[in-house]
Amino acid sequence: MVGGMSAGVSYSHSDDKDALLARLRRVEGQVRGLQRMVEQDTYCIDVLTQISAATRALQAVAIGLLEGHLAHCVVDAARDGDPEQKIKEATDAISRLVRS
Repeated sequence: MVGGMSAGVSYSHSDDKDALLARLRRVEGQVRGLQRMVEQDTYCIDVLTQISAATRALQAVAIGLLEGHLAHCVVDAARDGDPEQKIKEATDAISRLVRS
């Protein structure tokens, strides 16, 4: 369980999951690059620029997950007549993203 949300997540298409994992691998590579930059005493402004890029990449992953939640979980819950909890989860997630 992460951030109070249930761990039971289902990705409707393996392409969605593959794309998500590919983006996360790129972010991981960016963070490793940041570690190397610090180890090599890279100019701090250059490190900050790369931190900004990694942050934007991670935010893009979050937006993709949120889109999937809305398109699948919320829509399915609405079809079943009980979307309130899923909408609250999405609203809380959006609030956290806006604050970050």
